[in-house]
Amino acid sequence: MEIKTNENDKPAVRVSLGERFSRTLSLSREQIAEFASLCGDMNPLHHDPGIAENSRFKGIIASGPHTLSLFSGMIATHFSRKGQMVGLEFTFCFLAAVKENTELLMSWEVVKIEHKTSLGGDIVWLEGTVSGPEGEDLISGKGKILVTGTL
Repeated sequence: MEIKTNENDKPAVRVSLGERFSRTLSLSREQIAEFASLCGDMNPLHHDPGIAENSRFKGIIASGPHTLSLFSGMIATHFSRKGQMVGLEFTFCFLAAVKENTELLMSWEVVKIEHKTSLGGDIVWLEGTVSGPEGEDLISGKGKILVTGTL
């Protein structure tokens, strides 16, 4: 969808219904512990292999803020290449733990676009998942952002 412009609108930015973007990654034990420490999450499931091995997860798992930062950060990176954007609203569901060294597929899709003249851009609704190597969903998410020519 291309934004139509008038004297009240900012320059057009192209966002398409059904647009998808994704990335794959895995998180090492060191990356998990470092991020958890930086955000003040000292849960031993992110730091102590002995405790983590004896948990229901059978090993080190990433903290929620870690995976959500990477997952939502994709949105800012993708849309800021098109114009300027800001996040408006996000919800996430943790469906299963993200274990160390697990290949993850993080994917988002544009499911709705509404032009908002008063904001000079588009409100964009997104749905996404973080999936494991067997295609199992580990996290699901929904978001709403503003994409515009200038903020």
